[in-house]
Amino acid sequence: MSIERKDDHDHGEWLREKELTPIETTFLTTLIWMDKRFRIVDYLELLETLYYRVNLQMPKSHTEQYGLDNKFWYWYPLYALGSFSTIAYVVAAVSGALLGFYYAPSTAGETTAAYTQLTYIMVDLNFGFMLRSIHRWSAQVMVAAVFLHMLRVYFTGAYKEPREVNWILGIILISLTMVFGYTGYLLPWDQLAFWAGQIGVEMSLSVPLIGEWVAQLLFGGFSLSQATLQRMYILHVFLLPFVVTTLIAVHIGIVWMQGIAEPH
Repeated sequence: MSIERKDDHDHGEWLREKELTPIETTFLTTLIWMDKRFRIVDYLELLETLYYRVNLQMPKSHTEQYGLDNKFWYWYPLYALGSFSTIAYVVAAVSGALLGFYYAPSTAGETTAAYTQLTYIMVDLNFGFMLRSIHRWSAQVMVAAVFLHMLRVYFTGAYKEPREVNWILGIILISLTMVFGYTGYLLPWDQLAFWAGQIGVEMSLSVPLIGEWVAQLLFGGFSLSQATLQRMYILHVFLLPFVVTTLIAVHIGIVWMQGIAEPH
């Protein structure tokens, strides 16, 4: 006697009765095979139910209240700034990862190794100048797009209930974008980076009560050194990308659940 649970439905016979294309047959066969092992249909139905329950709680927008063309606001250019910011972030991440193959976060030598590697990328590496320019400009475009995106959200009232949580996430993201830009600004370790780092140290020391602790944590001391560059590199390459990517995914997920907020 077999203890295997019998299937309530004969999927093979059901597929044979349908007039399906080879692509449809392959897709359904794969879905049935995975569902028998991982119950993915149950989870998909659960997500669908959750999605509709959440959306039923959303207040009606002007588009819904007055029967306007629901494509009007979606195609309005100011409503593409969030997507534009995300695209710029992806371009900066990919180009930055490629630059990481040739960069050394070291202050050793009369001409520091970090600056020497930067010179090599800009002068000797094939397409190196273009690669660094793409990384730099995509980062600057991201900063501008995120700032304009938050202005649009504020002036159209999209930060109001029930979207206040996403507004707070947006504030955190624009703050982390500034930190991204600052840490990347210090990595070339040239004169601009040195004095920008020195300003950062002085600003940290000006924090009441915990200023010295902040300076030691972020900059490795009260003056710039190898520890400073190492910390900026770790923040820029290892910590911030994972944090920002996770928050962006949550931010976009909330927008997907709540829908686009037209002006109210």
